[in-house]
Amino acid sequence: MSKVYAMIADGTEEVECLTVVDLLRRAGVDTVLVSVGGKQIVGSHKVKIQADATVDETDLTDADLIFLPGGMPGSEHLAACDPLMSAIDKQIKSGKRVAAICAAPAVVLCANGYLRGKKATCYPDFAAECIGAYMNIKARVVTDGNITTARGLGCAVDLGLELIRLLVGDGVADKVKNAIQY
Repeated sequence: MSKVYAMIADGTEEVECLTVVDLLRRAGVDTVLVSVGGKQIVGSHKVKIQADATVDETDLTDADLIFLPGGMPGSEHLAACDPLMSAIDKQIKSGKRVAAICAAPAVVLCANGYLRGKKATCYPDFAAECIGAYMNIKARVVTDGNITTARGLGCAVDLGLELIRLLVGDGVADKVKNAIQY
């Protein structure tokens, strides 16, 4: 069974995060909400989210995928978390998957050089920050190698289905897609 760590912090965009988490869990993917702060965070729209664990309680090295939702200042909090950034570095260098949506592709991945030379997308207002990446701000979801990026909240279902496809296959992705009437 695939293992995903969905990272959250104060200021995370709630719907981007929870949509992807919900879809992954529907697909039978072991998905853990991990906070870079305390166990409860307050999202960018003041929704409280209870994490399953904190980053200090979690060994991120067994992840098949680390997922970074957007939102501000949530993306900045994720980027400032040294244990998370170390795990992302190891994840990418070992060929394992990382996914990010909205502000997170720019604020977390581009800012640390992980999208250099890669095709990607992000929330259009952040695209100019992605120096060295091949940005397509019209694309809903872009997968280039082991990195998947998505544009924003309206693309969260597309991202979730793409991650299911990558982790457990087209058949499961199609089953979930049909079940949610997408």
